[in-house]
Amino acid sequence: MREVPSHPFKLILFDFDGTLVDSQALIGTAMDEAFTHCGLAPPPLSAVCRVIGLRLEEAIARLLPPKASPAPVDALAAAYREVFFRLRSDPDHLEPVYPGVPTVLETLNRPEVFLGIATGKSRRGLTASLERHGLAHHFTVLKTADDGPGKPHPEIVEQAMAELGVAPAETLLIGDTVYDMEMAVAARVRAIGAAWGYHEAQELWAAGAYRVLTQIGELPAAISDLE
Repeated sequence: MREVPSHPFKLILFDFDGTLVDSQALIGTAMDEAFTHCGLAPPPLSAVCRVIGLRLEEAIARLLPPKASPAPVDALAAAYREVFFRLRSDPDHLEPVYPGVPTVLETLNRPEVFLGIATGKSRRGLTASLERHGLAHHFTVLKTADDGPGKPHPEIVEQAMAELGVAPAETLLIGDTVYDMEMAVAARVRAIGAAWGYHEAQELWAAGAYRVLTQIGELPAAISDLE
């Protein structure tokens, strides 16, 4: 295990899609097929990337035209889940871990620090992805769309802190979207923006990030710089 200087955090929470794995191709393809299956024009990948991190139903609602009936949301969500899990079962599907992630997790994974996930994915999807990439053993707590309101609501962060007995001042969140930053602000925890993901650095700053990084390899040193 690589040494990292001391820092004040007892709980470090990571977003998943766009922060630890680059899942835009898989999510974009699944969304494309779901919309097509429901007889609707698929949204462009750029629009899909804007809503990654939200609960699925909220993401789909934002992708629909402004005057669309809410009725298609449930049908689209069901179609998306079916397509997503079919695609993910293909051993050649695209959902690569960002370069440097395993090393950084190994560096940060110390006895006195809990690592966790706070994601808009379902628990089923998150568990499968963590196992596929051999990352599950790093994380003590997993909070998903199954555990409470979606981002930017702070509940899943608050649940993680309560379960582990950790205060907001001892908690740090790393995420790539404004929803992650807003969730951190609402939970009164600090956040580091991951500009290698799906939202721009200036958006992350504006949403409340304490730091914004361009690659995950910078993370251990950045965490140690926060006081």
